[in-house]
Amino acid sequence: MMTLTKTIFLHLFLVFITQNIFAQSGKVFDNLSLDSKILQGERKYAIYLPPDYESSERSYPVLYLLHGAGDDHTGWIQFGEVQHISDQAIKAGKATPMIIVMPDANTGKRGYFNQIDGDWNYEDFIFEELIPHVEEKYRIKKEKRYRAVAGLSMGGGGSFMYALHHPELFAAAAPLSAYIGPLSIEQMISRMNDSEDHSETELKAYFEKHNALSLIENMDKKSLQSIKWYIDCGDDDFLYEGNSLVHIAMRKKEIPHEFRIRNGGHTWTYWRESLPSVLEFVSRSFHQ
Repeated sequence: MMTLTKTIFLHLFLVFITQNIFAQSGKVFDNLSLDSKILQGERKYAIYLPPDYESSERSYPVLYLLHGAGDDHTGWIQFGEVQHISDQAIKAGKATPMIIVMPDANTGKRGYFNQIDGDWNYEDFIFEELIPHVEEKYRIKKEKRYRAVAGLSMGGGGSFMYALHHPELFAAAAPLSAYIGPLSIEQMISRMNDSEDHSETELKAYFEKHNALSLIENMDKKSLQSIKWYIDCGDDDFLYEGNSLVHIAMRKKEIPHEFRIRNGGHTWTYWRESLPSVLEFVSRSFHQ
């Protein structure tokens, strides 16, 4: 028979193990950087590593999570509570353990795209430098089926563009309260301070490549269908119209997608409430 001392020891040991399992949390590093030849300088990014990253040798799917205008790579950490929300979703079994990469698109010049004049090619930096860098440095699965992109506002627009420009790279895209770009070429010209420096042909070509509605209309249907889409925007959001038009365009083209309109505006409260659903959605795409 087990002695009382052994019984107590075993009980305490089990309590210790249980507490450590449930206390396990992911880690966030918010001051990482790499040297960019394309952007000619140091570029910062943040990363979330799931709770079991250090105790395992497995590789993980990856979510590229983009911030909005006015924030930087720490936005989703500071205001979006990405660590707490991701830990809770993983512990609850609603999200698969994943690595989350958050780049900085608010230093030097603001935005996720290549500029029309070719002086700031941020999108090239993402695909030619950042993605290869993090996918070599961390244990990240590199196949399309294990890669997703999401973001809010300006980052929602980046999510649309990155998935639409590279459908061969992303299994899922989840734009939140997305700025989809000017809704017409006339609107774009009126907003560009240097439009007089570019011909109408140049402006039209740039507009068509950076407007979600134009890309959806002109892209191959099979490519669009190869991505799992999750579009979410508040009913009081000033970007509601653009997101609704994307939904309608996808319906007309018979592109399967999730479209969510919830009560709320263009706020961190709304996006924090969106993030658990985004993590669950992209996790399902990783398990397709």
